[in-house]
Amino acid sequence: MEILSIKNLNKAFGPNKALTDIDLDIPQGVIYGLLGPNGAGKTTLIRIINQIIEADSGDIYFENQILNPNHIGQIGYLPEERGLYKRMKVWDQLIYFARLKGLSASLANERVNFWLDKMDIKNWKDKRIDDLSKGMAQKVQFISTIIHEPKLLILDEPFSGFDPVNADLIKNEILELKQKGITLVLSTHRMESVELLCDHVAMINRSKKILDGKLSEIKQTFRPNEYEVIIRNEDRILPEEWEVKWEDQIATFNIKLRDKTENESLSYLMQFGEILGFSEKIPSMEELFIQQVNLNSDG
Repeated sequence: MEILSIKNLNKAFGPNKALTDIDLDIPQGVIYGLLGPNGAGKTTLIRIINQIIEADSGDIYFENQILNPNHIGQIGYLPEERGLYKRMKVWDQLIYFARLKGLSASLANERVNFWLDKMDIKNWKDKRIDDLSKGMAQKVQFISTIIHEPKLLILDEPFSGFDPVNADLIKNEILELKQKGITLVLSTHRMESVELLCDHVAMINRSKKILDGKLSEIKQTFRPNEYEVIIRNEDRILPEEWEVKWEDQIATFNIKLRDKTENESLSYLMQFGEILGFSEKIPSMEELFIQQVNLNSDG
């Protein structure tokens, strides 16, 4: 079941198209990567889902209902440009956001206490936001986004401003939220986070969707049929067309199978020495990102 379905969505700002015929289906309970270079249209799409701005045409369905103001309480949004009240104390701010999302006073107190403990910032609850470090303020912003336990959580560059330790903390929280059945849309330029966290990805470039599907299936689709080979060769004689890196008598190089099967290639390679390694090179998300953006950019 899809928690969010986007059908033929279009948005322009004057003569500039921000979104062109966007179709997306976001399954329930997954981490969904929304990717694209700066200016591709991702932030516009996120703002339309959050009903901050309106689309020019097209439809969005939330749990099979046309998206409407009643759904706002079931969506959490962490914008890239954080929005905290800098002169407010941490405790007051989190209680304010919790009540704004419809929590009772007692439940708001319970949730804020829980998250301050979990994020290890309870000792800072009486500090003003402008007295906090950037990383500490980011934790407060993260709590304010998830305090009402939304069904859909949209995170725009969630690791921005965090040191490696706290970035790992946020990563674990994201995985834990998924375990609870919350659907997460992750918009980020950190491809290593996409590799690690995302089940599905969609890529937008120049207002258009250029890629969409399960991460594992996309990577298989774009596999280059290329293998890394490691051979022990005492004579150090190999075909000149192979770009070989030598370390003593160990040769490492890449080959494409072309019209050979794996077994045929292995049989062929064995005549050159003892095979120590033979592994397929699956493209990383960073490689796919660069490749697809370049392919879909006008020259």
